[in-house]
Amino acid sequence: SVVIQECYVQNTAREYAKLYAAEAEPLEGFGEVPEIIQIFLIHRPANNIPYATVEEELVGEFVKYSVKDGKEVNFLRRDSEAGQKCCTFQHWVYEKTNGNLLVTDLQGVGMKLTDVGIATLAKGYKGFKGNCSFSFIEQFRALHQCNEYCEMLGLKSLRSTHQKQRKATSTKSKILPNSSTVKKMVPKKAREPRDFISSEH
Repeated sequence: SVVIQECYVQNTAREYAKLYAAEAEPLEGFGEVPEIIQIFLIHRPANNIPYATVEEELVGEFVKYSVKDGKEVNFLRRDSEAGQKCCTFQHWVYEKTNGNLLVTDLQGVGMKLTDVGIATLAKGYKGFKGNCSFSFIEQFRALHQCNEYCEMLGLKSLRSTHQKQRKATSTKSKILPNSSTVKKMVPKKAREPRDFISSEH
């Protein structure tokens, strides 16, 4: 069931967020850490939609903190503390899972997030398959800009590692000995729909 999958994804992302908080909170000057709220599955045998999800109601301005494609520039994501810490959370998960998993669709009110997604590489990660296309992982790698919170956690910049990988794989193409120009990376315009439709709440 879609609803069960959605519940599983959010609660898996919540476990990563707890691990992130345990690492980030003790750091001097880091402050409050984003939290993914718990989502509960309820079974209603008498109802024609037997499963539904229940979660805490978030009151306030609902903001999307992570992008699915490069065209959307969300200033609240870039400039707000919650937005920056969400981007750092994505980077932290990406690094922890060796680039195999990414928490996507980070959205919510302030530091409380809900309705998140997870993208994994096609084979999944440790038996877990996400509900978003792995193209989100490629996009994240191309578009993420580290901020002070990434630095506080000692996360490796994706820029340098990405360029190294490119050089390693592009040995077939002729490289001019004194060419100092680096080709600009253009992220693929990928706008893939979420594989699952949002459930009835």
